[in-house]
Amino acid sequence: MTGNHLAIIVLAAGQGTRMRSRLPKVLHPIGGRPLVGHVLTTATRLGADHIEVVVRHERDQVVAALEKDYPTAVFIDQDDVPGTGRAVQVAVDALPADFDGDVLVLSGDCPLADADTLGSFLDAHRAAQAEATLMTAVVEDPTGYGRVIRDADGGVDRVVEQKDATTEEAAVSEINAGMYVFRVSTLRKYLPSVGVDNAQGEMYLTDVPGLLRRDGSRVAASVVSDVTVTYGVNDRAQLAEVGRLLNRRIVRRWQLEGVTVIDPATTWIDDDATLAPDVTILPNTHILRATTIAEGAIIGPDTTLVDCEVGEDAIVRRTDATLAVIGAEATVGPFSFLRPGTVLGARGKIGAYVETKNAEIGEGSKVPHLSYVGDATIGRGVNLGASTITANYDDVNKHRTVVEDEVHTGSHTTLVAPVRLGAGAKTGAGAVVRKDVPAGSLAMSVAPQRNIEGWVEKNRAGTGAADAAARTRVAE
Repeated sequence: MTGNHLAIIVLAAGQGTRMRSRLPKVLHPIGGRPLVGHVLTTATRLGADHIEVVVRHERDQVVAALEKDYPTAVFIDQDDVPGTGRAVQVAVDALPADFDGDVLVLSGDCPLADADTLGSFLDAHRAAQAEATLMTAVVEDPTGYGRVIRDADGGVDRVVEQKDATTEEAAVSEINAGMYVFRVSTLRKYLPSVGVDNAQGEMYLTDVPGLLRRDGSRVAASVVSDVTVTYGVNDRAQLAEVGRLLNRRIVRRWQLEGVTVIDPATTWIDDDATLAPDVTILPNTHILRATTIAEGAIIGPDTTLVDCEVGEDAIVRRTDATLAVIGAEATVGPFSFLRPGTVLGARGKIGAYVETKNAEIGEGSKVPHLSYVGDATIGRGVNLGASTITANYDDVNKHRTVVEDEVHTGSHTTLVAPVRLGAGAKTGAGAVVRKDVPAGSLAMSVAPQRNIEGWVEKNRAGTGAADAAARTRVAE
């Protein structure tokens, strides 16, 4: 889809007081992006010649959150004059003087308007050869929206905001969706004539269609069939509802691409995630941010993956992982915690109640249960016994543990970093390894066992343990 001499203006200057939040409304996230981020992503897909974002409330915070991901967007500051008309006016003034195309106006809090819908909207505007085209929708409850008032011939006569509507006008069920296309020459001509004589004391962009009709110019309306694309966010309840609708759309898209989602209602997938065919997602699973999952992998139940990479035919169950790489045919979980920098090789295993961090675990290696592996390099074919710990922090600095190929550690081994275990080495149960272990060696740190006869009866007299010991002694 090409710009065809198109400028897009995104309105993101409002405070959003009903959100009751320190965070600007347009930065509240759904689907892995801020609300306005979804709008800008769609604007980018439309191939516009110019993308402008009008900002005011917490403008530095808004710009800082967006400028890296949307480098082609230009941020325009709205002045003290309130209203959508003024916001569009300052943006139009910032366009190159020789720009002579269409201007698509979008709201930064309406993230569900997709590129196909907006592309059709632009096509309808151009086919109608109108000076302005409004996107409208017919709803059961129009409360809070501007009403589209049509003339006797069915054309658009004007838009009346809720607080300015008469009883008869308020009963109209066709609403203004807050998205418009104008010829830029129309905006340059008519915006200076828009006043603030209304209940809100604002410059309404919706006054422009009325001025056009007064002068006999054509104003068109394009009614959307799916009203959800017009949904905006004004409070936390609407944020949750729009987030749910977006997620349902994303999940369905992946289902149609060959992904099995057992329970869409409890599965959340961010817009930037990528899933291959024949992936299976079990209930209560979150696939977040730029996570990628290869063919045949099974994820869940009760799993959260953030910016992770999962290989073919891997299985990840009841796991929380961030910035981790899980190799092909590897298994993770249940109840595993993979922190950033974890890399698990093909056919490797991270098992129950294991935490890893900044750890490279080689092909076919296993950390089966009850272990912490941090700041470590683990070779191929390694088996770390239950409750093996890399003691990587000396209270001042972090140090690295290196475990070479085919090492097997006994249960409850503590590896005090920095330390290296050579290829094929082994450790005894309960070993505390403070020095490097040569290849093929057995590391042990045990003393001869000493049994003190009668200690319990002497030192714990009157307890159940002492009584049981006494009975056993008599029986012997």
